[in-house]
Order: sequence, then C-alpha cells, then structure tokens
Amino acid sequence: MGRMRLTVSAHDDTRKLIVLAVDDEPKGLDELVHCLRNSPHVALVYPAIDASEALRLLSADDPRLADRKARGLPIVDAVFADIDMPGLSGMEMSRVFAALRPSPALVFVTGHAEEAVNAFDLGALDYVLKPYQQDRLDRAITRVIDKLAANAAPQFGAEGGLGQVKNDDEVIPVELAGTTKLIPRSSVRWVEAQGDYARLFTNDGSHLVRIPLAQLEERWEKAGFVRIHRSFLVSLPLITELRMGQGGYQVVIGNEEKVLPVSRRHTRALKDRLVGANRSS
Repeated sequence: MGRMRLTVSAHDDTRKLIVLAVDDEPKGLDELVHCLRNSPHVALVYPAIDASEALRLLSADDPRLADRKARGLPIVDAVFADIDMPGLSGMEMSRVFAALRPSPALVFVTGHAEEAVNAFDLGALDYVLKPYQQDRLDRAITRVIDKLAANAAPQFGAEGGLGQVKNDDEVIPVELAGTTKLIPRSSVRWVEAQGDYARLFTNDGSHLVRIPLAQLEERWEKAGFVRIHRSFLVSLPLITELRMGQGGYQVVIGNEEKVLPVSRRHTRALKDRLVGANRSS
C-alpha cells in the first residue's frame, strides 16, 4: 500500500484527461501507467495497486478531484482497470463507478480474452488485452475522448430543442477462435435470437454473442433498434419497406438485402415507429 503516487504526464494540461490506473501486478501497473503517460491526451494518472486502494484514493481529500466534483465533472475521466484482482475485483469496483453521476468511462484490461463478454455486460467502453501495447491503449484513449465529446456536445434532439444527447457508439466484443473482435453497434443491421445467444448481422458477416435478444432490445432502443418478432431486432433506419407477405407482414432491409417476418403483436408498434421516423426526417 506504500506505492501510492500521483503521476503527472509530460503533456499536463487542464484540457487533457485525468485517469485512474488499477492493476494488482506491480509490473503490470508500471507498464499501464507508462503507456498512459505517453499519450499526449493524458494529463494526470492516478495509480492504484488494487480496487480498494482505488476507491480510497477517489474518496480522499485531493484538491484536483474536489474541483472536478464541484464543476459537475466525473471524478476522473476514465478508469483503466484489471478485471482479475484479489479481494474486490475489477468487476465489483466497476459497479461502484457506474453508480456515480456522472460516471467515468470504463476500460478493462486483462490477460484473458474470454472475459470480454463480462466487460460488455458492465458497460465497458473498451477492452484491452495484456501485455500492454502503446497503440492499443492509444485507441482506447481515443474512444474515451470521443465518448466525452459526444456526451458534452449540445445537439438538436428529437423534439427540435437543444439538449445534451448521448450518442456514443457502443462496442460489442465478439470471440472467435481465441481472438476478440470489437464490433461497433452502428455496423449492426439486424439481430437474430438463438437461444440465450444473439447473432449480429453486419456488412462483414455475422457474429454470435452471449447476450439475450431481450437485453439488446432494451439497451439499443434509443439507438434506433426495434423488435419486429420474438426472434428479430432490426435497425429502424435500414427498413425500406413494410409489406404484406405470405403468412403476414414482412420488412425489407436495404435493397432487398434481407426480408424478415413481423409478428402480429409487433406490427402496430412497428407501424407507429415507421410513421414517426418518416415525420421527423
């Protein structure tokens, strides 16, 4: 517990990021801090050797963090945390951070690719595998910056007034042959339920993830996805036609790219969504 120190980047600037780095392996923590300090977008790095120390640090009387709280900012811009740690795990720690308002962006780091799905379930912005690589952490930092910019920039909302709109693109980790691939939600055209799993269809093919369709429906509703059938979730802007087919209504995706069935119970809600989308366009 005696290794606590505040690390100031050579790029120190009030417009840059303040981040928390948590790794229970001293060598791993040093490497993580080193990579974060090398980023021109990071001003300060708070290192912690475990989750308990991280939480104590953020509750301490630090003038920088107190000033951020007073200005309504997240206590830190981002938390880079190992998933597997003794005592309070990174997963458990992340739930504490997620409950903060506003909450910091969360990036998990680990040596185990199979934990990507758990990271996604906790709303992680990104997922970085060990050993740390500067270019990979730089991409994660870019995601944090993009998320902060999207959350802070005022935009015209659906009602035509200025408001703060959360429009960051969620990323879904997909495991394939020992490799974790990150799929942006914006690339998903439709989703098909397959038991407790869901298959994401993109322009590049399909990807199976261990997430129930109902969970994706709830999470992606505000991003423009609509349930059309007990087995299908579709990106509303990609529907080019709603037509009566053999056995009931169908939707056409793109230029006859795909035709999917619409169940009776979802027909009325789908029509209302389509009419509303046309009026606002």
